[in-house]
Amino acid sequence: MTVHTSDDRWLDAPVETVFTFMDEPSNQAAVTPSLSRAERIERLPNSGNRAAYEYRMFGLTFNGEVRASTYEPPERIVYDMDGDLTGRIDWRFEPERGGTRLTYTADYDVPGPLPEFLLAPLIRWYNRREVRQLLDNVAKAVEAEEGAVASSLS
Repeated sequence: MTVHTSDDRWLDAPVETVFTFMDEPSNQAAVTPSLSRAERIERLPNSGNRAAYEYRMFGLTFNGEVRASTYEPPERIVYDMDGDLTGRIDWRFEPERGGTRLTYTADYDVPGPLPEFLLAPLIRWYNRREVRQLLDNVAKAVEAEEGAVASSLS
C-alpha cells in the first residue's frame, strides 16, 4: 500500500538554522514521534547523508536506510528510503517573513498482509498526526536554539 502525506509550517528561525538542524539524522529521530533511531552511516559524495532508521507504527518495527538523492543546502533534501519501508521523503526549506516555511512530503510503501481498504484510512490519519507533531517538534527545537543563541549574544 502506498501512503502519501504532506504538511508545512512556518518557523521563527532562519532557513540555514532549520536546514542544519534537519540535516543531522539524530535530530530527526529526536523530533519525529515514531522514529526511534536515525544514525548517520556516511556522508555521500553530494554531501547529504546515508542513515539507518528504525520506525515504529502500530506495534510494528520497520528498519532500513535513507539516502539523500537530492541535497541542495539550504533549500531541499530528498531522501530515498530502502528497507522495510520504501519510498521518498522530501524536505523543503523556504525563506518566509523572516523565518522558514518548512514543508515535509513523503510517499512510501507499507508492507503487510492486511487489505488496503482496512488499513488506508488508519494509516492516513496516523501519518497526518505524526507529520503535524514532527513539524511542531522541529519548531520548538529550532526556535529554542535560536533563542539560546540570541541570549548568548546579548
